[in-house]
Order: sequence, then C-alpha cells, then structure tokens
Amino acid sequence: MDFGVFIPIGNNGWLISENAPQYMPSFDLNKRIVQEAEAQDFAFALSMIKLRGFGGKTEFWDHNLESFTLMAGLAAVTERIKLYASTAVLTLPPALVARMATTIDSIAPGRFGVNIVSGWASGEYSQMGLWPGDDYFGYRYDYSTEYVQVLRDLWEKGTCDLDGQYFQMTDCKLSPKPSGHVDIVCAGQSERGMRFCAEHGDYNFILSPGINTPETYREPTEKLAEAAAKTGRDVGSLPLFMAIIADTDEEAQAKWRSYHDGADLAALGYMADEGSKDTTADEGGTARTINLPEGAVNFNMATLVGSPETVARQIDEVAKMPGVKGMMFTFDDFEQGVRTFGEKVKPLLG
Repeated sequence: MDFGVFIPIGNNGWLISENAPQYMPSFDLNKRIVQEAEAQDFAFALSMIKLRGFGGKTEFWDHNLESFTLMAGLAAVTERIKLYASTAVLTLPPALVARMATTIDSIAPGRFGVNIVSGWASGEYSQMGLWPGDDYFGYRYDYSTEYVQVLRDLWEKGTCDLDGQYFQMTDCKLSPKPSGHVDIVCAGQSERGMRFCAEHGDYNFILSPGINTPETYREPTEKLAEAAAKTGRDVGSLPLFMAIIADTDEEAQAKWRSYHDGADLAALGYMADEGSKDTTADEGGTARTINLPEGAVNFNMATLVGSPETVARQIDEVAKMPGVKGMMFTFDDFEQGVRTFGEKVKPLLG
C-alpha cells in the first residue's frame, strides 16, 4: 500500500477555515514536508495546479506556486520519493509538458509523473482568455484524451503525428526521451472521468463529499474497478483523505469541530458558484461533490479524525476496498502530521 502526501502548494493547505493554521506556500515549506515524507517512507508527493483562489476572509488559495517548477526543485533535494506535477490542459501545450516531464525525469530518473487536470472552474481560465466556453464541460475528456496521446507518443516514440480534433502535430519531436514509463494520474469522479482514467491513466485519485467515514470511498472505488475491468488495464484507486491526528479521539474531534465552526463561508460560496457552472456534471462529478455541505471545510475529501489507533483502523478498512493501491493525505499541520503518521500510524497498520 503506497501512501502519498498532497503538498500545500496553495496557502492554508486544504482547510477552508478561519480557525485553521494560516500560512503562505513556499519552496522551503514544501521541501521540509517532502523530505520528512521521504524519511517516513511515503511513496509519493503530488502538487496541484490552481490559478485562481476562492477569496473570503482567509483568501483561500489566492496564493499559489506553480506545479512543475516546484516539483523540479523538489526533485533535486530528494532521493527516493516519487513526484507528480499537475498540468491544467487548457494552459500548457502537451508537447511542452512532455519535454518538461522529461527534464524533471533527468533530475530524478524514474521518479516523476504527471497529473491531468481537465478543468472544472472556468474562472481560472477566463481570467487569462483561455476558457473556450461552457461547451468545454461536455468535451473536456475528449480534449484530454488527445492531450495524453501526444504525451505518450513523444515519451515512448520520440515523435508524434496526431491529426486530431483538438491537436494537430506534424513530425513533432522529443529527445531525449524519459528514462522509462511516466505515470499518468487523474482525478475524474464522474462516469466519463473514470472511463478516461481507465483508458489512459495509471492511477485515479478518489475524492469524497467530505463525510468523515472511510465507507464513503467504497462506491467510487468499485466504479473505477469496473471501468478498469472493461479496458483490461491495471488502474489503481488512490483515495484522498485529510488526517487530523491527536493523542486521543477526543482531542482530534475537538480540533475538527473548531475548524468546522470557523468555516470561511465566503470562500466556500465562491467554490460552490464555480462548481455550479458545469450543468453537464453527473452526481459523482467533481463539480457536484464540492458543493455538498458536510465537511466541505476540507475541500473534497473525507477526514480521518482520531488517535493513531483510530486512524490506522480506518485506513485498514479502505485498504480492503477493490482496486485500492494506495492513499493520499493532507494534514491540518503538514510537518507534524507527516511525522506523526509515519511514526505512530504506520506501525499500527494491518
């Protein structure tokens, strides 16, 4: 079972709360977190790409670093941990991303992968004149399919001549090629999104409406397993959690209640407004799950709240679900959380 950390490339991590730790992103912060994760034998670290925040009193995600350049820096100061950068497909040409990935692979051979972000928040792209219109919601996975085809052709063959609907490549070249297979990860939650990952990805991050129980991941992991079975490909589920760990369950629950009571409602409101623009989204899609109120203060993931013993027991429950190959974590306090997870939770796992 591989464990990963979803590093805080944006301010305040994943807690949309006035009562949560308030901090800015920086290379030094993320270096400390990823080096600690490597010391605790985490398998991977991933950084998102976010181009416009949600505002509110906490200015949630109004302050963000860029994913590929951050991961290139982290590649140079780590030795074993795998690193994933995120590409927002409307912003970076795939041939350029293929070359960026190969460059980071030369810094950290065999330790780099790419997360495909098809785009659910139109405001991130319209501010730069890159939003193709709301019809894009209906074809974004077709667009991403061609995007990934360009990446794969260049990485595997060093050339691409795709004559697609969205991308036309004419003897496009890449050299040198990466040292080996470059993993593609996705986070599609809708039926179409999971089918995209089953056809083209290696792993899919499984999100949640925020309900604080591991069982919330059973249905989506089963859906991904079914989609992967239809393609005959080996695609792993990576459920996403926030872990709030304290010495006792009571202490951890008190922290969670404080974060929940201090929810930044203005930031949550902006997030909900962005999500509502995708009228094509099905009930399991990202645009729908982000608007569910319970636990929304920790953005789109279930929360494991409790002592090391309680958190370990819940992780063991998820590990038994179909297709689960690992889990990715955020923390209310990243530096302490990664250390506590490694030292106190991992030894208790079944």
